[in-house]
Amino acid sequence: MPIQILQLESTTSDGVELKSYVCLPESASHDNPAPAILVAPEWWGAAAHPQKATERLAEAGFAAVAMDVYGEGKLTTDAAQANEWMSQMLADQDMLMARCKLIMDDFTDLEAVDKNRLGAIGFCFGGKIVLDMAREGFPLKAVATFHGNPDPKQPAQKGKFTAKVLVAHGEADSMVSMDAIEGLKKELDNADVEYTVDVYEGAKHGFTNPNADKRAEENGVDLGYDADAAKASWDEMIAFMQDNLV
Repeated sequence: MPIQILQLESTTSDGVELKSYVCLPESASHDNPAPAILVAPEWWGAAAHPQKATERLAEAGFAAVAMDVYGEGKLTTDAAQANEWMSQMLADQDMLMARCKLIMDDFTDLEAVDKNRLGAIGFCFGGKIVLDMAREGFPLKAVATFHGNPDPKQPAQKGKFTAKVLVAHGEADSMVSMDAIEGLKKELDNADVEYTVDVYEGAKHGFTNPNADKRAEENGVDLGYDADAAKASWDEMIAFMQDNLV
């Protein structure tokens, strides 16, 4: 499906420019708005991987935006720099959520975007972001995480966390343990959230990112691309979003 690509610029109350990457199906319009998905990136920023995911979502019929939560379009391939930027976000999670809401509001104001059919996906750090958006009561119908950090800003509350959840987790992920995933399941159970957890045998942290092996080698971190797990988890996510948004 042909797509349109545009940059979405949002300005925070303290003057930071958030430069997000939007992809729309060619067929989306004021009279035919597309179901919409927010894409929260890994700690590298809204780089090639989340941008490609946004393009693929548009090709599948969804309006999508790769959210520039760091601001000014900042990107890195250096793990120490990525960790510094992520830590700054985690030190003020209310600010982080405010940036996500600002991007969401500007994105859903686009006439080709259906704000009533809204989901979110996140990779690694972005997995935490989209779960926290649902925990905050953002109007999301469906949330999917890929090798995501489930550590909550605050635990999910029944009636406030209304999104359905799909979790794609690598069994060999040394950064997010199976215990952490079990903790997420208990949290969601306590809040009566409907969820599915898919565990991919042998898959490491970052398994959806084709650059994971290169980033691992450059930075001495335990990442790994797994083409089979990447394809299977993507296909599951598309079916999940179609079930809940289309």
